[in-house]
Amino acid sequence: MEEQLVQYIAENLVSHPDQVQVRRRDTSRNIVLELSVAQGDMGRVIGRNGRVANSIRTLLRAMPEANQHGRERRRRVILEIE
Repeated sequence: MEEQLVQYIAENLVSHPDQVQVRRRDTSRNIVLELSVAQGDMGRVIGRNGRVANSIRTLLRAMPEANQHGRERRRRVILEIE
């Protein structure tokens, strides 16, 4: 679910949405999302002083993650932009 949110936001920010890729790595404590965009679109995703990237991270923190039994479990979501 987190990957789809990042994919959607990034595709709507960049000039080359076909080059947006989001990969997910799960660890026991974290979810790592690796966002790749075209080199020329890097500034659009990061934003001035990192404001856009930080806004995306804020949205990711606000999303709940449910475990198999439906109880909420919080894992840290880390967004890496490449």
